[in-house]
Amino acid sequence: MGRSTPWVYRWSRPMIAAIAIIGMIENIYLTSIKLLGGTAVCPTSGCEEVLNSPYATVLGLPLTLFGFLAYTTVLLLAVAPLIVNPVTEKARRQTVEAQTGFFLFLVTTAMVCFSSYLMFLLFFRIQAICPYCIASALFCLSLFVLTLIGTSWEDLGQLWFSGLGIAMITAIVALGLYNSVDVANAPNSLDNSNGQTGLAITTTSGPAEIALARHLTQTGAKEYGAYWCSHCYDQKQLFGKEAFAMINYIECTSDGKNSQTQVCEKAGIQGFPTWEIGGKLYPGIQPLEKLAELSNYQGQQNFKF
Repeated sequence: MGRSTPWVYRWSRPMIAAIAIIGMIENIYLTSIKLLGGTAVCPTSGCEEVLNSPYATVLGLPLTLFGFLAYTTVLLLAVAPLIVNPVTEKARRQTVEAQTGFFLFLVTTAMVCFSSYLMFLLFFRIQAICPYCIASALFCLSLFVLTLIGTSWEDLGQLWFSGLGIAMITAIVALGLYNSVDVANAPNSLDNSNGQTGLAITTTSGPAEIALARHLTQTGAKEYGAYWCSHCYDQKQLFGKEAFAMINYIECTSDGKNSQTQVCEKAGIQGFPTWEIGGKLYPGIQPLEKLAELSNYQGQQNFKF
């Protein structure tokens, strides 16, 4: 009487597929937030800090888009053997399982290594708590473990050698990518001993932008932001250098120039940028036309951007 197949061998593929689908959904959601400039539903402000940080974009694209592609690859590799009939095509299914199992190991090894580096950035560079990021790291770890224990490996030596190679390549790629990110964001990032100011505004203001900025300041409107926030920078670019200099801007990060973290905390700011107009908070990038409407601005509105 032969031994029964361990349950983990039978259920690892469906479990991997299920986790991959959850990971895909999470990354689709975060990618849409990043591209559309919305605010993620999150119990902490860390999600917005991460999404707006320089580390959230790689090669000009949202990092979450690459995460979606990784989870999609895992899903396809996981379900490939499941579409082969185990009764009439038993030999073929075993071959497909062996081939996809090895590639699953390589992909999940790369994912768990890259996510480990992202956790380092999250806790030691950005210094924030992002439930989505932590969940994704746990997904990657779960996929790696299920792949490892859910397959009957014949040559463990080759497996570990391949895994070590992929881990080293992943580490080199991660360091290279984020080194280029740091370099790209380095110009104008330091002002003086008073703190960091972020990228310099490159657009110039027109009369309408200046008039709106003056009106917002006179009516007590405030913008809460962070020097490293890409959406905050986009908001500044809409106003232009001259107009934004008039805005009552409040820096919410501790190492930013003229930091006012306590003011931001007292106001209940959850993400950047956030406008306070008429005692109400409006998170996210606001078109100048919208700011004019919210503040009852009646002047010229032929805005340049």
